[in-house]
Order: sequence, then C-alpha cells, then structure tokens
Amino acid sequence: MQGFPRIIVGYHGCARLLAEKLLSGRMPVRRWPTSENAYDWLGRGIYFWEHAPARAWEWAKQRHGKNAAIVGAVLVLGDCFDLTEIEFTKLLGAAYLRLRRNFESHGENLPRNAGRTPLRERRELDCLVINYCIEGIQAASGPRYDTVRSPFWEGPEAFPGSMFQRESHIQIAVRNPNCIKGVFRPNY
Repeated sequence: MQGFPRIIVGYHGCARLLAEKLLSGRMPVRRWPTSENAYDWLGRGIYFWEHAPARAWEWAKQRHGKNAAIVGAVLVLGDCFDLTEIEFTKLLGAAYLRLRRNFESHGENLPRNAGRTPLRERRELDCLVINYCIEGIQAASGPRYDTVRSPFWEGPEAFPGSMFQRESHIQIAVRNPNCIKGVFRPNY
C-alpha cells in the first residue's frame, strides 16, 4: 500500500455519448459505468490509460468508430494494487494457488487467457485471479483497494529486433470512483 498520494492523469476511451454526459455533468462521476467483463485485464473497474491520450484515442476509434471519444481524468490512486511492485505479484501468485485448489476440489478447470495474438486479449484467468485476490483480502478485513495498475506490452515491435512495442501502456482500473477527482476534454 502506498503511504503517499499518487496523482496521475488518465484517459478513458469510450463512445461520444458517454463522454458528453460525463463532461457536461449530466452523469456524475460516481455513476460512471464499471467494466465487469470476465476478460477484463485488471478485473472490474473503470479503465484508463495512464498519461496516454493517443493510445486511448486509438482504442476508442477501433471500438466505437465515428462515435469515438476520450475523457481525461485526474486520478488519485489511493490504495493501489500496483502490479509493478513485487508485494502485489506475490499476492496474486498465492491467490492463484488457492483458487486452483478450489476449482480442482470441485472438479472444474480454471478459465484461460485466450486470444488471436500472443497478447491473449481475453484475460479471463487474470481477471478472475485479480478479483479473487482483492475480494479475499477485503473479506479478511484487509485494505479495500481503490485502483489496480499494471504495465502491458502490446502491439508490433517499435523497430526490427526491438523489445519495445508500439502500443505498450500502463493501464489503471479504478474500483473506487471517489479516486476520480475531475474530468476534462482532451485535445483529441
């Protein structure tokens, strides 16, 4: 857990109608729809690209075409389940083992991460383990994590032989909408 406030700027790709409702105040931030898909990379939450408006815009265009928009937001990460820190990846490993034993005891198979590319875009296993881990910590009267944060290496290599990929980014899943301190209209 972080003992100091981390303030970042995030960008959310969405449909124009949602963006207009949020930016005009017709939809309060606390009512921002949470993504609850079984394949969400970081479990349930409101997803943002950290300091990456161009990446958010690209994703929004792919997803919503001519109705694409992005919303900028000032975020305070709060109690962040930050997967760039080994204490949290260790917690995920332990949660995975408990979850696997639970599934095996019921004669069931865990879901798998799947997809058409090596990135395995449908992260059903990751999503399940992250949600299980965080909800298990909370059920044991542990911290209530406000956000989940992780880097993702994505897209083709930046140049031949490179380990850098063109669409790499840091993703934030906001689980507590009180961490969204304000929204703004980016220049995209």
